[in-house]
Amino acid sequence: MRRTFLITGVSGGLGRAFAQEALAAGNLVVGTVRDAQQVRTFEEMAPGRAVAKVLDVTNDDAVRAVVDDVERTVGPIHVLISNAGYGLEGTVEESGMEELRRQFDVNVFGSVAVIKAVLPHMRRRRRGHIVTVSSMAGLTALPGVAFYSGSKFAMEGIAASLAQEVAGFGIHVTSLALGSFRTDWAGRSMIRAPRSVPDYDMVFGPLRAARQAKDGRQAGDPMRAAKALLEVLDSDKPPVHLVLGSDALRLVEQGQRQLADDVAAWSELSISTDFPSEG
Repeated sequence: MRRTFLITGVSGGLGRAFAQEALAAGNLVVGTVRDAQQVRTFEEMAPGRAVAKVLDVTNDDAVRAVVDDVERTVGPIHVLISNAGYGLEGTVEESGMEELRRQFDVNVFGSVAVIKAVLPHMRRRRRGHIVTVSSMAGLTALPGVAFYSGSKFAMEGIAASLAQEVAGFGIHVTSLALGSFRTDWAGRSMIRAPRSVPDYDMVFGPLRAARQAKDGRQAGDPMRAAKALLEVLDSDKPPVHLVLGSDALRLVEQGQRQLADDVAAWSELSISTDFPSEG
């Protein structure tokens, strides 16, 4: 069955890869772009089946208008891939509060706005699949990208809660915890907070240098990630959390072990905070 996809942020990177693979499978894809000049480029990918909409996901009214317009003029949205977002690199102390607000405005509030706009339509039809594009930094904290990591931790939690809320409506929710893929995320698309505290040179300097050196040579293939996503969308029991990328798998598993060790080591103290047994 041909499905209608709504994918935010298709001008490049993983969003473009998701759109290309969905189109190759014969689906209809509505992709959002930030610039009107990008409309023709996207629609030329598959005339008649690739539809571009200009959208700033931080504009709640515009988000609702675009979603309603797609439902009315294109067709029912079967799959939402909330992909629009960006990375902010910098230590907590050196990164500004306005940068934090902007990071959450796009990565969290923008994503939730799109989800909330699509949900009433999917709920009424009792079917649909919502995919949030997250990161390994949303399942295990990484130094030097704290604000980005925080935004993705937030989306992982929202997706997990949402999955439980809508399961009875036939709606699936999957959060993609992505590793390092060969896109512009760590290059031109990343915002880098200026350095201002020399004390962090020994910790953060090598991290920034390594990330810049790795840009363009990441192990992750965006098209393979897109193929993996289509496989998940065809599954009868799709996962709520899906880790993609060998580096993501390694770091997430390491982070989960560290969490389990902390919980186990302090379990007696955890239990001690209950009221004494009244039995």
